[in-house]
Amino acid sequence: EVEVVESGGGSVQAGGSLSLSCIVSGFIFDDTAMAWYRRGPDHRCELVSSIQRSGSITYAPSVERRFTASQDKAKNTMYLQMNALKPEDTATYYCAPPDREVAPGVCRNFWGQGTQVTVSS
Repeated sequence: EVEVVESGGGSVQAGGSLSLSCIVSGFIFDDTAMAWYRRGPDHRCELVSSIQRSGSITYAPSVERRFTASQDKAKNTMYLQMNALKPEDTATYYCAPPDREVAPGVCRNFWGQGTQVTVSS
């Protein structure tokens, strides 16, 4: 059974930082590309960052140079360091394989409950 637990969210002011974590169990983390998604107040889903099996990492233009994704395969854990946060970063953040988006802005259900990030101006 796949289990995903995201954590680290919170409320910060614009310009602040947060560090998210995602612990995964139930599948071979080492063999799977993984990604961070977010779902904002408008419920649209956005792919924030993805880490390929090769280790290459890509980012959405909206977060590039502010967010840094990483992973520790030995711990089956992903991380997302978020700096220079903006109010538009307010969303629930999820980790999952990069196959969740079924249509622009629409994602299938995530395994975990997500972690809420709220950025005030």
